[in-house]
Amino acid sequence: MAPRLKLRDIAFFERPVQFARPFRFGAVTINATPQLFVRAEIEVEGKGIAVGASAELLVPKWFDKRPELSPAQTVEGLRRSLQIARDLYRAQTEFQTAFGLHASCIGAQIAACAKENIPPLAAAYGPAEIDKAILDALLRATETSFFDGMAGNVAGIDARLSPDLKDADLTAFLAGRRPLPRVAIRHTVGLDDTVEGEGGVADAHENAGANYFKLKLSGDPAADAARLARIGKELDTPGRDYKVTLDANEQYADLAALQALMDRLDRDSALRPIASRLLYVEQPMPRDVTRQSPLGSLAAYGFIIDEADDSYDAFPTARALGYCGISSKSCKGLYKSIVNATRAAKWSVGGARFLVTGEDLTCQAGLAVQQDLALGAFIGVTHAERNGHHYVDGFGDTPAAEAAAFAAAHPDLYADAGQGIRLSIHDGDLLTGSLNTVGFATSVHPDWSALRPLEQPKSLQEQTA
Repeated sequence: MAPRLKLRDIAFFERPVQFARPFRFGAVTINATPQLFVRAEIEVEGKGIAVGASAELLVPKWFDKRPELSPAQTVEGLRRSLQIARDLYRAQTEFQTAFGLHASCIGAQIAACAKENIPPLAAAYGPAEIDKAILDALLRATETSFFDGMAGNVAGIDARLSPDLKDADLTAFLAGRRPLPRVAIRHTVGLDDTVEGEGGVADAHENAGANYFKLKLSGDPAADAARLARIGKELDTPGRDYKVTLDANEQYADLAALQALMDRLDRDSALRPIASRLLYVEQPMPRDVTRQSPLGSLAAYGFIIDEADDSYDAFPTARALGYCGISSKSCKGLYKSIVNATRAAKWSVGGARFLVTGEDLTCQAGLAVQQDLALGAFIGVTHAERNGHHYVDGFGDTPAAEAAAFAAAHPDLYADAGQGIRLSIHDGDLLTGSLNTVGFATSVHPDWSALRPLEQPKSLQEQTA
């Protein structure tokens, strides 16, 4: 039986994060944004009190891309999502499993956010971040690592939110997991990033020796094809073995525009370096268009959803439309990632190809990258997008003592090569050994005294008044 718990307190904090270079994806360019920190205190039945933590950037214009909203307004939506979730979680006064607490609140969370014009993907952000902190506290109370705890289903994950599965499917999947000792980084090439020469995609100092590349698309087939040809020319050096994924961040208007891009990949010899190494294409069309547009013959190229993953039934819905995969992001919910990984494994029996991929909203050094990396390593993600290591300068504005504490506790993940403490990338990979520690992939918590309380959000109505 999974241990039962009840929540005692949740506190939210934030810290500004300045980017080392602009990051342009979809219709937004990010130069700075706050990082959220969650501190959760729980009481575990028979074990006493424990404190857990989580962290994630408050990323503008990704969870909610509506053009009428400013980047700041979409961040306010995330702050409000957190507040609504905190109230719902606090209202649960009985002892229950960690997953049971999540399952008791997620439906009400989506409904309450909808009343405030917050879409489901942004609504899920609040519970996702709270769940990570609660799980960290639970693992500390039970003196268990994330890898061992999840293999034993310490959170009590069941099929109540995924009726296409059975409880036994989930427990069997969890029990069979053997975490990967290393996960390859997939280096993102943003729409404003340099392609050729020094600082370009093939510069080992820039890409940290990556063998996987994630290439952002703009939604214009001709412009994207021309840029992909340039990238392929740079990467296609003799003896280099690499793979690529493409990510449109909902920028392709419809199937016709998407077909135009794939036709170019099929026929243009200048695109052969990219086409021959393409693993999948991520979220090409807007989430609403996606749900109305079966891929048909396009499905053969391999497409996954990301922004359209805003509910527990999103993956089965996407599968029926011809999609073969879905992304895992801890900011969308770690339990949903595990449910979807169970589905992918079950559906792939017999030779079909279904996958869960590792994507990233610039998880920062420290809690965010460690917890997301551990989740991916546990469910079998062999390579994951990792943005924080090059769009942000190491630990950024984190106090030096806090950064040093993380580096000392996780020496396989961080190193100081004379430019401050940064992610340590080994032949293109991140090592996961030190994540196998009591708690959710971290031996260290942030310096709470160095953080400021989360800003009080304004409603969309207040912002537009």
